[in-house]
Amino acid sequence: MLASGNAGKLREFKQLLAGVDYDLRPQSDWHTPAVAEGACTFIENALIKARHAARHTGHPALADDSGLVVPALGGEPGVHSARYSGAHGDAAANNRKLLAEMSGLEGRDRAAYFHCAVVMLESEDDPVPLVASATWWGEIAQAARGEQGFGYDPLFRLPGRQSTSAELEPGEKGRISHRGMAARSLLDKLRARHGH
Repeated sequence: MLASGNAGKLREFKQLLAGVDYDLRPQSDWHTPAVAEGACTFIENALIKARHAARHTGHPALADDSGLVVPALGGEPGVHSARYSGAHGDAAANNRKLLAEMSGLEGRDRAAYFHCAVVMLESEDDPVPLVASATWWGEIAQAARGEQGFGYDPLFRLPGRQSTSAELEPGEKGRISHRGMAARSLLDKLRARHGH
């Protein structure tokens, strides 16, 4: 079960975990309420979400916390990526705020990275959660481009290319993104745990 109601994340994780013997469904299928993500790190927030979902559903839980980090902005939006503009999940408003905060910044000051921390718990009180994380470097474009993906994808320009993450086909994004790298690392740990 995915400890999220984010349709974009669910779609990406289903694609990334295809072929694994898990029925990945959103926590909303069990009417699981949202939980406050009050920690200051991605990994802590992922653990909070996974434990909350496992407690409410009684099922193993997969959770991630991910976001965009811009060093020139002191790490913003960071763990507040989904609510950077104030309203949770308003991607258009978050993107407008990011572009406004970065106006006047050029060159290396436009560097940014996506970070993803993924946690898998067998139960709420699993003493050894599986944890994986990954970072994907790029830079913030001057304007949004592309229709694929979600969140900050239309602004995240890839190194050595002129395309944004939102211009990638889902399969290609899954191979090179922070979430794709973290999911593959988690899969390796899951297979090792179960002796596959």
